[in-house]
Amino acid sequence: MPEAMKKIRKDLGKDAVILNSKIIYTGGFFGLFRKKNIEVIAALDNDMVQPSQIEKIDFPRMEMNTEMKRKDLQPPQPVQNKTGENKEMILKEIRDLKQLIKQVSSRGHLSIEHIPSPYREIYRKLFNQNISETILQQLTEDIYGHYYSKKEQVDENTAYDFIVQSLMEYIKPLEFGEAPQKKYIAVIGPTGVGKTTTLAKIASINAIEQKKKIAFITTDTYRIAAVEQLKTYAKILNVPIEVCYNINDFKQAVEKFTAFDHVFIDTAGRNFRNKKYIEDLKKTIDFHTDMETYLVFSLTAKEEDLETIYQQFSNLPIDKFIFTKLDETSRCGSLLNLSYKYHTPIAYITTGQDVPDDIIVATHDTIINQIVGETKND
Repeated sequence: MPEAMKKIRKDLGKDAVILNSKIIYTGGFFGLFRKKNIEVIAALDNDMVQPSQIEKIDFPRMEMNTEMKRKDLQPPQPVQNKTGENKEMILKEIRDLKQLIKQVSSRGHLSIEHIPSPYREIYRKLFNQNISETILQQLTEDIYGHYYSKKEQVDENTAYDFIVQSLMEYIKPLEFGEAPQKKYIAVIGPTGVGKTTTLAKIASINAIEQKKKIAFITTDTYRIAAVEQLKTYAKILNVPIEVCYNINDFKQAVEKFTAFDHVFIDTAGRNFRNKKYIEDLKKTIDFHTDMETYLVFSLTAKEEDLETIYQQFSNLPIDKFIFTKLDETSRCGSLLNLSYKYHTPIAYITTGQDVPDDIIVATHDTIINQIVGETKND
């Protein structure tokens, strides 16, 4: 069934509706060595009655190699599941899935009650964490595929493990949490997300723990307090700092810090809805330098604001995300939503104001654990 659902999505699209499903047998000799197949009939929701839109898909599942005595050769019996329910009950569950898919496509939201009961509690947790509908819809299809493939014999712990593994697969291709790979590290983002403090935390890790030779550059000349704040961190770490007002200042600072391992660049935090701010950044910083750029988000912001922030900064090269203020919210679905949607890994998550302690390196495990919790049901 999981293979069938994937092929249906590929051939007919995400709006396809499953109409029927049954087991059929093909081949064999006098009833022996027959192949067991699953036949699935699917159609596009708006054209279900049109024969041209209906597609039958046969999936060979296994060779029936067990010898059968002639006295046992009987017509196939109605398929039964573990509780003894007949084919009608299975078709009812398929109709439930069809109704769920229709609901998602027409109403734009998901009903938790349609989720098979072993998966329901952890699914509800994801829903409450504000996981995006795109991810939830994909997960719903994966859940049904898993549920049918296990012949409905799934307990809550198995369901938990499956959902965790599915979420992990969604972000597995992304290289989370690697240390800065390039010489210049810039943080960009709107005002109030904690860019300067976060930059100081990353710099402290490199200077104190990794013994790197580092320096600071700040282009945040709009707030005197920001310059003084970074100068204070530079003094504590005993590292140089340069204040840049334009692209020429920036190029001079780059030449001055040629011999350093890493140069950490702070930028001004201004109204992210103002496109002129992004243009000003381009005029002050040479992003074509050997630079790694982190876009900083606050987890306390609304999802739609985070989307707007990304769109505004997307004209700049964005290598990774940083999320701040994890300690100030109980909902962190944005960690998964933005990373999955924009195929961008997360480098760090901050958990408070203390420098350098309140920062954690993001990994696939830490992201998923923040969302679903670190323990499963007993």
